[in-house]
Amino acid sequence: MVISTVPLFHAMSVWAVALEREFGWNRTQLGFALTFTRVEGGLMGPIEGYLTDKVGTRRMVFIGLIILGGAFIFFGQVQNLWMFYLAYILMAVGQGLGSWIPLMTMLNRWFNRRRAMAVGWSNMGSRLGALILVPLIAWSIDPDQDHLGWRMTATILGVFILVVAGPVSRLIRNQPQDYGLLPDGVKPSPSGGPATVAVGTAEAVAPRPLEADFTASEALRTPAFWLIAFGHGFTSMVILAIMAHLGLLMIDKGYQLQDAAFVVSVYTGVAMGFQLVGGYVADRIPIRLALALFTVLQALGVIVLVYADSLSTFYWFAVLFGAGFGGRNPLTIAIRGDYFGSASFGKILGLSTVPMNVLLLISAPLVGWMRDVQGTYTDAFIVMVLTNFAGAACFILAKRPEKKPAPQPTAAD
Repeated sequence: MVISTVPLFHAMSVWAVALEREFGWNRTQLGFALTFTRVEGGLMGPIEGYLTDKVGTRRMVFIGLIILGGAFIFFGQVQNLWMFYLAYILMAVGQGLGSWIPLMTMLNRWFNRRRAMAVGWSNMGSRLGALILVPLIAWSIDPDQDHLGWRMTATILGVFILVVAGPVSRLIRNQPQDYGLLPDGVKPSPSGGPATVAVGTAEAVAPRPLEADFTASEALRTPAFWLIAFGHGFTSMVILAIMAHLGLLMIDKGYQLQDAAFVVSVYTGVAMGFQLVGGYVADRIPIRLALALFTVLQALGVIVLVYADSLSTFYWFAVLFGAGFGGRNPLTIAIRGDYFGSASFGKILGLSTVPMNVLLLISAPLVGWMRDVQGTYTDAFIVMVLTNFAGAACFILAKRPEKKPAPQPTAAD
């Protein structure tokens, strides 16, 4: 997650400053790069989910990282706008094939009890990587300093990703059944009695009942599937807008690129800790309400950003936004596993990215276009606040679906 997601998405706000300086592209043009990654997500999401269920996470990670590494090398050779867009599409394909859907599917299969906390711990590592990598990338590509420059930085990242693709993918374990286990380290009982927990865990028996596994078609017929997908999309629109425009917004207000990198580091660091807070809260209140709570907190952070007039105010934005974003993030994965089970999780997650990415398509270029027209980001980010509240409403309405029992054969059958 660190090497596939952080340089592409979390560091977009610093890449954008360097690209604007070299090529003179406007904010709308830069915002379209992330839009094209969402086109990829909308088209490839169902395919990524299907392939993950079919061939496993390990192979998907290897293939994705190989594509991503080559795409970063190509990114370092960009000479015009269309090459930039093509590079971002290729990087998004590699990231999609080898990162979010495959890895979240794997985690969903390994954990049942306290799934939200497990996803939170895993994402905490990703946030730690962003905490270190974003300032490092900003230092390396800063156009006002004579360091490596953005082209050499992109090339080095690409070569590094190619080198580690094999070793990293070899560490992946697709599902517990391949190792004679059940989720949560539970060992199947050879006598057919209750399954026991592997040595070293606190409980003697698995405390959670078996989940109802929905097929993809069954999930599609539930209101919860669509409410979660649209809720996830509405609350993620501002994430892409922040990734694309935060650095440019701060440059507009007279701050330096490194200032923007430190603000990104602060909200990433806060998000890292709140990954675990989100899991803790979701284990104690209904997960849909926990999602709504952290979504509102995220929106409050964006309101602070809209009216930020000092560096300290930007850091307050980072704290609030990071708390909401971090707490919400693992729960959007966990709620799908809780509601629909793990048997078809990859397909269900992949299909849910289609309506989600329809919303994400418009966020970054819309914010860029509004800034180009109005000369300020104020109204653009107020729109993002409203989408956050729409997402919170979707989560509140997303009640747990009940799986209908399979029809029993009649005597005539």
